[in-house]
Amino acid sequence: MGFRLGARSVLDTDLLVMAIVNRTPDSFYDKGETFELRAAIDKAVRAVDDGADIVDIGGVKAGPGEEVTVQMEIDRVGPVVAVLRERRPDVVISVDTYRAEVAREVIRLGCDLINEAWGGADPRIASVVAESGAALVCSHAGGLPPRTDPVRPQYDDVVADVISTCTSLAERAVSAGVRRDSILIDPCHDFGKNTYHSLEITRRLDELVATGWPVLVALSNKDFVGESLDVGLHDRLPGTLAATVYSAMKGAQVFRAHNVVETRQALDMIATIRGDRPPKNPHRAL
Repeated sequence: MGFRLGARSVLDTDLLVMAIVNRTPDSFYDKGETFELRAAIDKAVRAVDDGADIVDIGGVKAGPGEEVTVQMEIDRVGPVVAVLRERRPDVVISVDTYRAEVAREVIRLGCDLINEAWGGADPRIASVVAESGAALVCSHAGGLPPRTDPVRPQYDDVVADVISTCTSLAERAVSAGVRRDSILIDPCHDFGKNTYHSLEITRRLDELVATGWPVLVALSNKDFVGESLDVGLHDRLPGTLAATVYSAMKGAQVFRAHNVVETRQALDMIATIRGDRPPKNPHRAL
């Protein structure tokens, strides 16, 4: 069946890497490494060359921090979208935003996908996406307003809550005019959740896949990985890759990642084992 991201048709066997590029001075992982425009553009282009199918550009830190106005966010992400669209015309460009005004401007500049990670905080986003023919991520943040951390979140059944929220948002987006085949759902590990919740979602990810909506997971170097292994921020790659492979085996198709090369190789190996991708250089005993 598959789905569409802008001009790209995605098969239901495809496993896509979504590279993270943050134009923020205070991102939890890179601590401002790509805040400068040139650094952000260079990383975005390099990510495509390293095997990313999607580049996700963000201009606001997910957690609490300095205030970022709508215009500041546009000024941060817009130039990266425009340059990347020119230099790598075939890549799917995503922008991580919860604001309709930002979504409208970046789509005008060439963005294909709006990655809305705060549970539909601005309901106007679906209409903006519908007007353009772009794609949309519908997510679960546990009802939290943008840029807030959870405090002892509780669910009767976290997976049931994720499914109910994401599918409701997806159907609402379809009603607003968004193409049904251009909507993904994201359980948003760690957003509005503790580590036990994120692990439960991962174990039961096939239940999200069974809804029929393509599933995106953002696992990369998250706290649930660090707390599961009791390792620091920059020692979470092995755990992230284990969660990535497990999620792929459960049916997820899009993987938001800081470490593009390693994630690409892990997913390619899964695809090769499944028989969806031939070995790249087979010669042993042949």
